[in-house]
Amino acid sequence: MNQRALILLATLGSAAMLLGAFAFQHIGGFAPCKMCFWQRWPHGAAVLIGVLLLLGGPRLMIWAGAAAAAITSGIGFYHAGVEWRWWPGPTSCSGSGADFGAMSGSDLLSTDTPSGIVMCDEIVWQLLGLSMAGWNAVISLGLVCIWMIAARRA
Repeated sequence: MNQRALILLATLGSAAMLLGAFAFQHIGGFAPCKMCFWQRWPHGAAVLIGVLLLLGGPRLMIWAGAAAAAITSGIGFYHAGVEWRWWPGPTSCSGSGADFGAMSGSDLLSTDTPSGIVMCDEIVWQLLGLSMAGWNAVISLGLVCIWMIAARRA
């Protein structure tokens, strides 16, 4: 496979990941957490880099595509570890949530509290033992390999 085809494959791979996330969210009804959004930005960057390369951008940008895929893979591995409770996640979206024992009765009945917070440490979907974050990590690692092979092709 030539360099251009590999760049196209990696670009389409990140685009497919974004499309899959969109489908899970808007068609499947799985609301994303904060770290899910973090994983989407590098895919968007990889798509933009790939398009620029396919339009004749400098070949050195291939390494930026590899870096973007590596970043989203790293976030995916971190997120999967948070879901499996291997390490703590961000306090804003993981943990036990509110300390109900320290809340007053009026606080518990208040409707002013934020709603719709999706916890980063809860697995809402999985396939073959991997959550969406885990699949993002593995697939994105494959995309890193494709970008690196493309970079090595003259």
